[in-house]
Amino acid sequence: MKLWATVAALGLLVIGAWAQGVMPTVSLLPCDSPEAEAAALVAQDFLNAQHTHGYKYALNRIEEIKIISKPGEVDTYLLELDLLETTCHVLDPTPVSQCPVRQKQFTAVEADCDFALSNTTQGLSVVAFKCKSEIESEEDICLGCRHLIPFNDTDGIQLIETSLDDFNKKHTLNTKFVLFEIGRMAYQVVSGGNKYFAEYGIIGTNCTSHDDDICIPQNHTVAIHGFCQAEGSAKLNKVDCSIFNPAQVVDPATNAKGPVQQLLHAHTSGPQHNPTIHGLKHHKLTHLHDPSASGLLSAESSESAELVVPKKAPFVKREVAEPEGPAANATADAAVVAEKTPIPFEPILLVPICPGQKKHF
Repeated sequence: MKLWATVAALGLLVIGAWAQGVMPTVSLLPCDSPEAEAAALVAQDFLNAQHTHGYKYALNRIEEIKIISKPGEVDTYLLELDLLETTCHVLDPTPVSQCPVRQKQFTAVEADCDFALSNTTQGLSVVAFKCKSEIESEEDICLGCRHLIPFNDTDGIQLIETSLDDFNKKHTLNTKFVLFEIGRMAYQVVSGGNKYFAEYGIIGTNCTSHDDDICIPQNHTVAIHGFCQAEGSAKLNKVDCSIFNPAQVVDPATNAKGPVQQLLHAHTSGPQHNPTIHGLKHHKLTHLHDPSASGLLSAESSESAELVVPKKAPFVKREVAEPEGPAANATADAAVVAEKTPIPFEPILLVPICPGQKKHF
């Protein structure tokens, strides 16, 4: 008897909470809607600001978006996004919208990310995220294409050292550059042996001549940085470096100076040198950032306590011919019965609202 009384009391509490609007509601947005796109771009820019190594990432597709609403609280946006690595290094001040996405034949890297955003009066802001990045399957890569090698590959490092030495001898800038970070290294099978490719960041030092021996990198926030692309083998060496200083670059859209990325550490040497990172073939994204919203991104969500409210599907009204005679009277009687018998309406989604269309591949 007590058990049934307890169950009944709990049922009344749930019904009362539902009636008072305490239960959270979840709205499902179309993934290609302007509102979903705006939220996804906020998440993309936040991720690139947090990512401290390697390359910027660009939005490829919105997999899912939900808006959780609770009375008296700001709405929470939950997004599942697919992003692709670009060819712009994180230090490159170029806006990510202008950065080319790395194509499959050059071994693309894909990132699957979950984001939680809060919609306040100041706008959307990321409160939590988690990402997993991985190299695209090499099954789609053509024969003779480039294959990534670890950051500590001996032949790749030798190419970096010789190409950087060659660049320091030929440039006209008043500083000597040293290696700041290895972006990626790869090889390609060609006639005569393997051909190697390397992409790496460089940083200016206190040395003004290539012949100086002991050179100390300048403070990261004020130093001149660059990004180099080298290729070669034992008999061939070519290098092309772009120099940029994020602290002095002005964004033409806002007429403001660009932010300086605060990297955690360089991939050269020192107390923060991490051999584990050097054994990888690409820079992994930050795995988890959940300082103030623990549980928002948990796979085990409280679905049983949520009211899911999908966007209404378009309703099409169909015109039909009016019957005459006895058939008309029968139709009228049926209409009266229909008015007294409410028919529950459930929206029919004509097309899937998610996932959205891919922007790249």
